[in-house]
Amino acid sequence: MQKIANLLVVKDGQVLLLKKPRRGWYVAPGGKIDEGESVYEAATREFIEETGAKPIHPHLKGVYTMMMMDDDGKQLQNEWLLFTFIARDYSGDLLETTTEGELEWHPIESLHTLPMAEGDRSNLLFAVHQAGMQYGTFYYTEQFRLLQESLQQSTEGE
Repeated sequence: MQKIANLLVVKDGQVLLLKKPRRGWYVAPGGKIDEGESVYEAATREFIEETGAKPIHPHLKGVYTMMMMDDDGKQLQNEWLLFTFIARDYSGDLLETTTEGELEWHPIESLHTLPMAEGDRSNLLFAVHQAGMQYGTFYYTEQFRLLQESLQQSTEGE
């Protein structure tokens, strides 16, 4: 199972996204969690590597299982565990382009329409608009067509 962490910065009504060159899809900066690394450390490290800036006070907003199925949706091909973090500010100067893609600021509401994996859309919209934590499982084909999703959420005290 691949473990990954991403981190979305929301500032002044905008979100910082990375446009990936292969599909032209948008993602929150992030990547693989190294052996022995905490999810917090991984999200922060990946954000710094991909943006050149340091997130201020990031916190966990969601934990998701991504099930990658064959094109028929019957055979499991791969499984990822994703930890999504959010921060409301950053320090330092942002890079314009990285080896991972182009960094761009977009209005929060563009998360509804920008090209991205549908599971990413669900978890990023939750991160910016909802209190608490979200958990879920997304089933995709190898071409990232969403087959099925199951989402739950909680807030402290429930």
